[in-house]
Amino acid sequence: CRTMAGFGNSLPMRRCLTFATGLVECLCFAGAVFGWASLVFVLKTEGYFSSLCVNTTGVNATQVLDCSGQDEQFSLVFTIASFMNNFLTLPNGFIFDWFGTTVARLFGIFLYTMGTLMVAFATPALSNLLFPALSFLAVGGIMLLITNMQVGNLFGSHRSTIITLYNGAFDSSSALFLVIKLLYESGISLRDSFLFLSACGVIHLLRTFFLLPRNFIPYPLPDHYTYGKCCGKSETEQTTANDNAKRTIEETPFSDKDVPVKQEKSFRECCLSWLFVWHLLWLSVMQLRHYLFIGTLNPMLQRLTAGEPSLVSQYINAFAITQLCGVLCAPWNGLLIDRQKGKHRAAGESEQEADMRALVLSLFLTALQCVMFSVCASTPYLPLQYLTFILQVLNRSFLYGGNAAFISLAFPSCHFGKLYGLVMALSAVFSVLQYPCFALVKGALHGDPLYV
Repeated sequence: CRTMAGFGNSLPMRRCLTFATGLVECLCFAGAVFGWASLVFVLKTEGYFSSLCVNTTGVNATQVLDCSGQDEQFSLVFTIASFMNNFLTLPNGFIFDWFGTTVARLFGIFLYTMGTLMVAFATPALSNLLFPALSFLAVGGIMLLITNMQVGNLFGSHRSTIITLYNGAFDSSSALFLVIKLLYESGISLRDSFLFLSACGVIHLLRTFFLLPRNFIPYPLPDHYTYGKCCGKSETEQTTANDNAKRTIEETPFSDKDVPVKQEKSFRECCLSWLFVWHLLWLSVMQLRHYLFIGTLNPMLQRLTAGEPSLVSQYINAFAITQLCGVLCAPWNGLLIDRQKGKHRAAGESEQEADMRALVLSLFLTALQCVMFSVCASTPYLPLQYLTFILQVLNRSFLYGGNAAFISLAFPSCHFGKLYGLVMALSAVFSVLQYPCFALVKGALHGDPLYV
């Protein structure tokens, strides 16, 4: 760092290290809450909410243990956590915009560590600790993702690919709870696993101070831009004469380069447009389907396997392993859209119309995948669930990648962050319907999710 030559040579290494550690952070921590089905298996074994199980009279006057009340509580824990994960994306985005990377990450790390500590010290007698614990894990994890997506700005033409990879890694991190489940079956307690996750907060802190900027990574990237701690100094900033311009760039880190100046729609006009409303409905319905599937996977497998623990464990492991493929599936949708955008425009077709045309195939395939996934998930044939798991992870990767791509292409780039946060927050309100849907399946439909 002492000479410009040495300083310049250190930049590629620092940027690659930032990218690699960010990928590991998203892959191993950020979206762990979506591996809920694996954790529920362990929590049931430990006896959480077991007081809600009651003896009932079954066929031939035999006594049967009915744990539907326990399943409903576990479903409610996940419902609240998934709601908080999406709904608080909007305020998390404002915290990031107003206070910068360091403050936002410290807040996220604090919540994530509090969540892991609560799970570590929870007991069957304190089962209700799971409600705040999983919510803290969800909100802290999404903050880690939000602050990492700006890393794509360091790599110019590869920016979209890196952002997509980070989102895919976020999906794949649900496999963390599978690892905890396998460790539990090997004799390592749930408390020890979550205490280790709490200790990993030190790694997040080191990365915050040494491998990320205090404020933002601007786009396009200025010459000789540095960040993090270097020779006892924090990152180089632009001169004060360029502060206002830099701030404008930083506040829209995902905006497109070289966009011509024109009269753009206001944020309010975008929110009230039919395009936004229909997209919100499109996302909300499919997201609800995924949340309902994850939240009801354990009782569904219990029903299909007639309560055989080894079979339930086998299928939950298979589901968790398929989640690892999210990081591989995520870029496909972006590549499909980019390929469609690369086609020649028709005579008289504007760039905006060409962008919207490029999205049609992606949106159609995403909806088709969701229909196929729902049909397989609703079919009461156990071996078919392997295909269900594959379709679920593929569709989820397409859904969230397509959501970000649609907002960036259909609306002015200056509103991307606000619209992305808003659509996730509003879709979270819709996702609360998963709990009454679960209650309907367990009650009036006697465990059969076909009609839902």
